[in-house]
Amino acid sequence: MVETLVRPDQRNDRAGVGGSPRARTWTLAVACMGVGLVVASMTALNTALGDLAVATSATQSQLNWIVDGYTVALACLLLPAGALGDRYGRRGALLAGLVIFALGSAAPAMLHTPLQIIAGRAAAGVGAAFVMPATLSLLTVAYPKEDRVKAVGIWAGTAGSGAVLGMLGSGVLLEFWAWHAIFWSLGVAGLVIFALACTVASSRDSTAPPIDKPGAVLIGAALAIGVAAILEAPNRGWSDPLVWGGLVAGAVIAAVFGVVEVRRRQPLLDMRLFADPGFATGVASIVVLFGATFGFFYLGMQYVQQILGYSPLMTAVAFTPFMVPLAICSALSFWYLPKLGLRLVIFMGTALMSVGFISMHVLDLHTSYLELAWPTLILSTGIGFCTAPTTSAIMGAVPDEKQGVASAVNDASREMGGALGIAVAGSILAGRYSRELAPHLTQFPAPVRGPATDSLAKAVEVADKLGPQGRPLAELSKTAFMTSMHSSTTVLAVIVAVAAVLIGLWAPGPDGRQLTPVRGAVARARRAAGRHRAAAR
Repeated sequence: MVETLVRPDQRNDRAGVGGSPRARTWTLAVACMGVGLVVASMTALNTALGDLAVATSATQSQLNWIVDGYTVALACLLLPAGALGDRYGRRGALLAGLVIFALGSAAPAMLHTPLQIIAGRAAAGVGAAFVMPATLSLLTVAYPKEDRVKAVGIWAGTAGSGAVLGMLGSGVLLEFWAWHAIFWSLGVAGLVIFALACTVASSRDSTAPPIDKPGAVLIGAALAIGVAAILEAPNRGWSDPLVWGGLVAGAVIAAVFGVVEVRRRQPLLDMRLFADPGFATGVASIVVLFGATFGFFYLGMQYVQQILGYSPLMTAVAFTPFMVPLAICSALSFWYLPKLGLRLVIFMGTALMSVGFISMHVLDLHTSYLELAWPTLILSTGIGFCTAPTTSAIMGAVPDEKQGVASAVNDASREMGGALGIAVAGSILAGRYSRELAPHLTQFPAPVRGPATDSLAKAVEVADKLGPQGRPLAELSKTAFMTSMHSSTTVLAVIVAVAAVLIGLWAPGPDGRQLTPVRGAVARARRAAGRHRAAAR
């Protein structure tokens, strides 16, 4: 009789804490390995694009999609994959995803045309879409609520460090082998983690609702079209019909998804959750965080390689300190989050990020590594301060039978933020670079001016071919790049600072209250969501 009075999410919580501490720690280790591999795969190919271009004769657009095809496939399938894990088993979703990821990652090592490599990367992204939400939802149902923030903090720190680990690993591989080794290594790593994941306890929620197929199709299409359009913006420009048309189409489909979900008894994503200040703060903050992270890497990698002349491996080594404050702050979130509250944590973290971007103005053509390191550490500290609390806010607002979907929302926010960060930074960099350089190239012939204004890399390549006469061109191009990079970091600093104020006004404090007068509306939305779930059961 007592059991009938216990809500399904309470039953799941009791089941989740039934395992031994050793079993939960092992689940955390496997989950961190899985998410680390998925994130590392996003950046691993950045160090090998030059080799790929030579070996496959890929165009610049094809090279972009060798990287971005993975991201688009991952983003558009995250929510359906998370729901499938909730419904049919999270460990099963993790295992299936790892197999698909391993096969898709290894396939390009045996293929030779750009289109085949793009297809293989997209297949790996499909597998990653099942892996990423499964790793987080396995943790949140395995750990008791009082320990979840600590586990999520370790997971979030690993996810945040994955980008640097991917560059570092691929840089080491390229020192000894050809680019094929990167694909083979990703495939083998996926199979190794698959073997380890077989030992993790199964996790399936019998109360999870059936898969909302219309919702899955709509949100998948919206994310795929929107992310693809954003990723094309730096190359085509925001005024290109494919870019703005894709953004409009993605927004319209997303709006249709919201209307459909509100009317369904068992939606894929309960839209009323966005009225919860913790959930909404988590989603908005993660978009900002990962936009800043990927925008920084997009600018920083080009600066370190093109201006300072670092090799791919040394570039990865140069960014390794980025992981230290991020990992420490994420792991300690269980201590400072209850004391400070989500509002102050997010405000302080985003403010630090803004300071980090402004501090990048000290960089010039002859910067030392230490002058690069300290703005990087400021930025990383701000990101690390916010990463785990925002993820915990999202997961904590959703009942246990929907943890896979909540994890997918968290991951989709990361992908959307990363794509936006690259698009904003890349668009400003490309536009300002061309405007700054073009007036100074009148003394050069037209065959030189065209490639030089496309990018710094092409300008340096042309300058090398010209010999001593190319030195002025290289200097002019590098100066124009520095000016445009500073413009990009200024815009990113302003965006993050504005987000800090807006999110700080909306986010709840330690007492769960907001500064803005929306508590009554939120309370009503929560009661309505509770009645909606009760009616569905």
